[in-house]
Amino acid sequence: MRVSEAIVGRQSIRAFLSDRPVTDDQIKALLNIAGRAPSGSNIQPWHAYIVRHERKQRITDACSARYLDGDEGEYEYHYYPRQWRQPYIGRRRQTGFGLYGLLGIERQDAEAVKSYRVQNYQFFGAPVGLFFTIDRDMEQGSWVDYGMFLQSFMLAAREMGLETCAQAAFCPYHDTVMSILEAPAEQMLVCGMSLGYADPEALINTYRTERLDAAEFMTVLD
Repeated sequence: MRVSEAIVGRQSIRAFLSDRPVTDDQIKALLNIAGRAPSGSNIQPWHAYIVRHERKQRITDACSARYLDGDEGEYEYHYYPRQWRQPYIGRRRQTGFGLYGLLGIERQDAEAVKSYRVQNYQFFGAPVGLFFTIDRDMEQGSWVDYGMFLQSFMLAAREMGLETCAQAAFCPYHDTVMSILEAPAEQMLVCGMSLGYADPEALINTYRTERLDAAEFMTVLD
């Protein structure tokens, strides 16, 4: 697969084949590839936890219960703007309307929305969950580096025929996740990720978000 094909074809997969396993060798190979991502002074500020089977199920059960009980949790860092404004709020709404519209879910139907969103904590049926952490004393530059690492991982996965869904949904329940991972206190959760083989029959996997044309976000200076 060409790099451009991997980038353009990548999407957040929300339905995986739960009975098709991903091996330890595959995961290690992906992390070794992603580990070649650039980082300032080569400090490589990333750490990955891989969960399957019992540990993964514990995270699913705990986070699902909190979500369904109405516990919104609390982020340790601001993922989204503190004050939404255009054009960003419009793009967010367009994405939500498109996703729920495809599934035939009315946004006013709170129970249907909740039934769909809880699938985040079930890893959308993926056989593997990953959690990425960073040391708390790292600064913003290392978070920029981390984004390049995550993108590298997701693109390398596509080359192997695998797909991913990066998930900030776990971040409000960081205390639960980090406890089950037995992660040290000096680490904080960056995001979760589902990894596996996409379900080719799932309607939700046909959903594609729109992207701006480069002309809309570029400035050419002579």
